[in-house]
Amino acid sequence: MKFFIDTANLKDIQDAVDLGVLDGVTTNPSLMAKEGIKGTDNVMAHYKQICEIVDGDVSAEVIAVDFAEMVREGEMLADLHPNIVVKVPMTRDGVKAIKYFSEKGIKTNCTLIFSAGQALLAAKAGATYVSPFVGRLDDIGHDGLLLVQQIVDIFSNYGYPTQVLAASVRHVPHLIQCAELGADVVTCPLNVITGLLKHPLTDNGLATFLADHKRVNS
Repeated sequence: MKFFIDTANLKDIQDAVDLGVLDGVTTNPSLMAKEGIKGTDNVMAHYKQICEIVDGDVSAEVIAVDFAEMVREGEMLADLHPNIVVKVPMTRDGVKAIKYFSEKGIKTNCTLIFSAGQALLAAKAGATYVSPFVGRLDDIGHDGLLLVQQIVDIFSNYGYPTQVLAASVRHVPHLIQCAELGADVVTCPLNVITGLLKHPLTDNGLATFLADHKRVNS
């Protein structure tokens, strides 16, 4: 499984890189705004900075909602750096744009996936990734993990190369369950990834080892 970090915060990205387990980054306009990144030039420069830190795919989202503008924005983003993956919403024009980009050899991430049918359309159009939103489905009383399972099974049935990128992953159990279900990628905040480090028995065991070492060497 690949670990992507879902942020535009350069420090968090660098911390994840330093940990040695980061495979990529996903971003969106909301995450850019959270970091105070405003204006097209500043946003583009920020994407370049992320690509200089991360040796892996970096999803950069188009703002446009119509096909022609999606293509224009997507090509501009793709020209920034070879690691850029153009993030496109699951809409009619979005699917058309994914098909266009796939034929041009531009990698895509179809975002805002909330049904297996949407994921299937994106895969048929040639998406590199599809992003089912686990946590947001859970918020409205649906089973986000069940959707991940459905998509994994469908893609396996027909040999689609599109990767399942589990998004809106909010805590360690989400991540572990996505791994059990066979998701290719999980994207989440840094604290979810570092949460995998933690277990009280590990802490207690280390404290005991250190105390014993101090006792016999004092």
